[in-house]
Amino acid sequence: MQRQKHLIHEKVQLNDYFIDTLEKMLDPIPICFILIDSETRVIMINNQFAAFLGYPKEELLGKKVEEIDAVTRFPEVFLHKTPEIAWKHKFTNGHTAIVHRIPVLDEEKNIQYGFGMILFEDVDELHGVLKKNKILETKIDFYRKEIKKIRGAKYSLRNIAGTSEKIHNCKLLAMKVAHTRSTVLLLGASGTGKELFAHAIHNESDRSENPFIKVNCAAIPSELLEAELFGYEEGAYTGAKKGGKIGKFELAMGGSIFLDEIGDMPMSMQVKLLRVLQEKEIEKIGGNDVIPLDIRIIAATNKNLIQKVKDGSFREDLYYRLNVMSIEIPTLEERKEDIDDVVKVIIKKLCRTLGTLIHTISDDAMRALKDYKWPGNVRELENVLERAINLSDNTVIELEHLPEHIRKNISEKIRKECDEKEIKEFVNLKERIKILEKEAIREAMEITGNNKQKAAQLLGMSRSNFYEKLDKYNI
Repeated sequence: MQRQKHLIHEKVQLNDYFIDTLEKMLDPIPICFILIDSETRVIMINNQFAAFLGYPKEELLGKKVEEIDAVTRFPEVFLHKTPEIAWKHKFTNGHTAIVHRIPVLDEEKNIQYGFGMILFEDVDELHGVLKKNKILETKIDFYRKEIKKIRGAKYSLRNIAGTSEKIHNCKLLAMKVAHTRSTVLLLGASGTGKELFAHAIHNESDRSENPFIKVNCAAIPSELLEAELFGYEEGAYTGAKKGGKIGKFELAMGGSIFLDEIGDMPMSMQVKLLRVLQEKEIEKIGGNDVIPLDIRIIAATNKNLIQKVKDGSFREDLYYRLNVMSIEIPTLEERKEDIDDVVKVIIKKLCRTLGTLIHTISDDAMRALKDYKWPGNVRELENVLERAINLSDNTVIELEHLPEHIRKNISEKIRKECDEKEIKEFVNLKERIKILEKEAIREAMEITGNNKQKAAQLLGMSRSNFYEKLDKYNI
């Protein structure tokens, strides 16, 4: 194709040969591409994009993109020198697409070119891809979970978001503890991430390739907990499974067992757990053989174990056996500075799970999250963000997508700040009298042509008092 020189701005350093090479490369590709110069003139556009815009390709070369698409955002991209990735854009021809706009800068950060492309030529196409991707991710996730059930722990210290001093110290301690064989006790309110730390400690240890077995001591009925932990031999009791059952302790051999909500463990089981910790061996229910154990016990609770020891609902000797290496995980309220990082991690995780394209959260919404107390900690925050993502029809979580009790919290704070500002700026009576007096003296002087005697008479003031006021107000 013959290209005339005047179509290309003189500052553009691309030659015809290079442009022709680009065209040969990009024309066969069924994706829309465009290249413009620093003044937004079209240098190259492939046939796919020209057809999408509804023009012959030759008519578009040399034109400014504003002439082709009146609502183009390339001028804003050039102004701010910031790329726009995966933006929803409605062209003047009525088509809606998902697009990239990328400024190309030289070494001195000056605009050289602009590169644009269309990812999806209509939103329905995007939804179709997302749907297929979600189905694929669901299948992959299923198989991944099945593998994880066999292998064990899923999370590492990298999955624990936050850089505050408190959470940083917890991570450091967890890393040190992971390389020992000592029992670990994780303390913290519900929803603070105790299970994440248990996973991370196992994954950081030399047991990471071996099983990680989880047991919720509060979820299993007390009469079944012993069989669940120790297992049983065939015929041990009425209803026992044929062939017996392997207990959780034995399943965790060579690895770690995570005893969650250990503060709710029945007293009868506390005695037997104490023996496991002391002797490192178990006996199945109905069995005679002693099975030596090579396991690491990680326990967790949201209860005050010291108080439970005092009131007699938790054994003191077991408490001291468990409390060899304890890690107290802070609440979200205690590490508010981490909320930005935690929110980003949760949004990314939820978008992957839900198949959505939420990219960010508005300043007002983030402020509301930071002002809230979070009694349910990270678990509650995740539930709130999942709700917000489901309600959002854009790529941004706004204040309106948050629950009313969180929005109400920030509304009351803003109202209080406004009230405080009004009180601070309120002018009291004494100050208002001074302002009025000063204005009256200036007005009297102006009416009398700066005749002080006449001005004083006009105001009904003595001459000496009038002179004092002039001096006071520096008139």
